[in-house]
Amino acid sequence: MPGMSHRHPESLEVPHTLESLVIRHTYRLPVPEAPEVGRGAVVARQLDAVLLSAGFKLSAPLFARVGGLAPETVAELGRRTLDTVRRIVGDHVEHNVYFIDFPRNVPETQAFWLECVRKALLDEEAWEGTLGQLRDGLVDLVSLPAYGRYQHTYEELLARHEELVEAAGDRVTVLHLGRTVEEEARELYLALAGSRTPLGEEHLEDLGVLAAHCVDGVQPGEIPVREHRAVVNKARLGAGSGLLLDTVTDVLRLACALAGGDVSLREPTKFVKLSRPVRRALLAGLDAVVSASPAKLADVRVHREAWKRLGERLHPHEYPRWPSAARVFAVARGEEKVPSLAGRTEALLAEGDVAGAAQLLTSAPGVLLRSVDRLLRLARTDEEREAVLAAVGQAAPKAAGRVLLSVRLHLLNRGGRLEQGGARRVFVNRLGRAWVAEDTRPALPAAVRDRLVSVLDAEIAGRLPEPGPVLVDPDMLEVALPLSGKAVSSGIGVLPRGSVSPVDGELLRFFTYWKERRETTDYDLSALVLDEEYEEVTWLSYTRLADVEGRHSGDVTEAPDGASEFIELRLGAVRGPYIVPEVLLYSGESFLEVAESFFGFMLREGEQQGRPFEPRTVRMKSELRGPGRVALPLVFRRDGEGRWHAHWLHLYLKGSPQANRVEENKVTVGALLRGIVDREQLTVRWLLGLMRGAEVTVWDGVSVPERPVTFIGMRRPEGLHPEARVLTPENLRDVVPA
Repeated sequence: MPGMSHRHPESLEVPHTLESLVIRHTYRLPVPEAPEVGRGAVVARQLDAVLLSAGFKLSAPLFARVGGLAPETVAELGRRTLDTVRRIVGDHVEHNVYFIDFPRNVPETQAFWLECVRKALLDEEAWEGTLGQLRDGLVDLVSLPAYGRYQHTYEELLARHEELVEAAGDRVTVLHLGRTVEEEARELYLALAGSRTPLGEEHLEDLGVLAAHCVDGVQPGEIPVREHRAVVNKARLGAGSGLLLDTVTDVLRLACALAGGDVSLREPTKFVKLSRPVRRALLAGLDAVVSASPAKLADVRVHREAWKRLGERLHPHEYPRWPSAARVFAVARGEEKVPSLAGRTEALLAEGDVAGAAQLLTSAPGVLLRSVDRLLRLARTDEEREAVLAAVGQAAPKAAGRVLLSVRLHLLNRGGRLEQGGARRVFVNRLGRAWVAEDTRPALPAAVRDRLVSVLDAEIAGRLPEPGPVLVDPDMLEVALPLSGKAVSSGIGVLPRGSVSPVDGELLRFFTYWKERRETTDYDLSALVLDEEYEEVTWLSYTRLADVEGRHSGDVTEAPDGASEFIELRLGAVRGPYIVPEVLLYSGESFLEVAESFFGFMLREGEQQGRPFEPRTVRMKSELRGPGRVALPLVFRRDGEGRWHAHWLHLYLKGSPQANRVEENKVTVGALLRGIVDREQLTVRWLLGLMRGAEVTVWDGVSVPERPVTFIGMRRPEGLHPEARVLTPENLRDVVPA
């Protein structure tokens, strides 16, 4: 869940060095302030070579700077850096596989199962129970000694695989020269705190670390996302600094942050006992907010149960000097009535006064814009529709940029195929939980929709800065604008939901890793192949280890020390245009409960050999931390010209409480993909089209201009002008206008 409620204790105990945070977020390496003695070049070359094994390298300026340090300084810096980048790509754990020769010598499924039964009958401890199961006609595979448990060590696995053959397509991520740790940390803090899109769970925790470190330094001019403000306020409260509050809900979010709860307020938080100084700070903050604007008491009713529980911890009756704070809890208990904006709006709509409701909502521009579709559907006359459109024109300049983009995205998919009879709507909540339903909405009149689009585009375009010359990586053009980072996990190569990126390579290999915490846990990696109508062609899983398309590495059913599963597909042999990798919870702990879990994919050429997991070939790796029992990170799609693309989903299905299998959810997955894959997105290409006077050049992947430019790409190339503005997936949120 968002906030901090589901960060695992192990991860919280790991020291979060500022240096590691900077590397993970920016791919810049802060270099320690140490005298240059010019003797570290040899160690720097060794570091560069070791980093390359993980798919990273030092930029030329960084290499020169590191090479000028003392050898022992370079060695220690290298150790920390290597540890960080290995965690980024998932190379910090041992990736063993059940079938030691994978992807070679994977047996036929039933023959493998029979072999497990044969071995069990030869086992002195297992033969009797196995024989009894055979008599009953049903054998539990997990009960067989040879099934689901590694039959060899990781070292034995390594000895069976040849070295990876270097290929031109191997990923190389450049680490660039950073400034001092303090400077880099301060800039990263300002960027995360001032982000105009909500951060994901891990980034939110990183913000907390940075906020505590930077609490006495320069602060962002604005913290537009309320969850970010709660994290910053927690740090400020701990340091005795003034709180940043302008609504009563800011205080409630801060209380949730202090309890390690959900600062988004979507999940209930168990409030902790608060010290007197903290209680005084919260009540004083509440009193100041309400005294300055009593109308803000209307926000209390939205979370009145949480307020009542918080009141039991704050004891406002003990502090008569803050009477306005006491009113908050009186409203929550129903002792004081305060009309809410939502209630007044619904009353007008119940009377059929659509124009009056629209005008009332101009005082809350974000609410009005999110309600505009409903208001237009309720409008019965052209006059009422004109009144709604006029209200939108009045409110749009006051609305947040993210709201404008969200409504624009809604309109991009409104009024066409999705609104025809029998069509399906796809719903995705902020945590990535997805479901489908019949679409019963009437279409918006084309002229009305076009006018709304015109108003929004003009407002968005007017807020975009003049970028000057723009150099854009063609692979970034179809990347979706990141309107929220909440359901997008951290990692490497991760793109926002709806993004489309090219896939170049002969062999596509998925991987998943998990480590159980307290309970035996079995995750299953599977791949579903679908045809043009989203119907099943085949699948690969523990129930089908091999097919024309590829091979499964074998089922692992417990992970006390961590476990990995892999699927390799030869893309030229895939018989359908869609490949859907899935990670399914079969038994045990959920994605939110395990000690660690992640998913990723690699691309290889046919003759590269190597271990099952080779960090240089990893194109994407992300944490699995969603609320469902079936994870759908992305889907691979083949276009009409035979080229493959990754379409990013970041979705979780509810699934069954136990024993989820790919064969049993194929109908749900097919219906979901039918509604989401063809859905249009607001992309980098779309945004560039709105920029007035932008001089856009598509990058050739090699040369970079000597003058300052705005570079938009998957990774920062070497040689850019020092004053160039660089936008990569790690900071693409910066394009969202204020």
